[in-house]
Amino acid sequence: MLKIGLTGGIGAGKSEVSRLLAQYGAVIVDADRIAREVVEPGTPGLAAVVEAFGPEVLTPEGVLDRPRLGSIVFADPAKLATLNAIVHPLVGARSAELEAAAGPDAIVVHDVPLLTENGLAPLYDLVVVVDAAPETQLARLTGLRGMSEEEARARMAAQATRAQRLAVATLVIDNDGPLEALEPQVRLVWKELGERAAAAAG
Repeated sequence: MLKIGLTGGIGAGKSEVSRLLAQYGAVIVDADRIAREVVEPGTPGLAAVVEAFGPEVLTPEGVLDRPRLGSIVFADPAKLATLNAIVHPLVGARSAELEAAAGPDAIVVHDVPLLTENGLAPLYDLVVVVDAAPETQLARLTGLRGMSEEEARARMAAQATRAQRLAVATLVIDNDGPLEALEPQVRLVWKELGERAAAAAG
């Protein structure tokens, strides 16, 4: 099994790369999606969040009110640490389950937005970074996602710098250009991953 960490700044196009790798046959372990699953209604994760932050972080339907929780934790590093202490172990355990189920010959791609920030690069056989210039990220966040420039810049500033991400990269996918320029690069990366997996197995 080859374990890949896939990361990139907000607006760099990591989700598109993840989607293409899945089409080629990668097993995708999506940290963001798992983080949502582990706090769905009825889960121990949601119960722990409510115990820590109170019932006001729930909607009237009993679903986690993410914007409300976000406004609490992003203003207070201690509260963010409390939330991470609840969610991260649950995400880690679920990720390990999915990886174990993938089989010995699989290429498992862990889609991890905060890989660089959380020092997770050593957990993987190699790290693929989806790279785009900050001005490209900004244009995508304001144009495609409808963020204000102020919000987009704040979200970008809260993440690792471009240099910090590139410093942990084994392979870099340049996604500064149009979407059609991305696919051939991802296919080349997939070919290299296949060769590395074969070499490791051999």
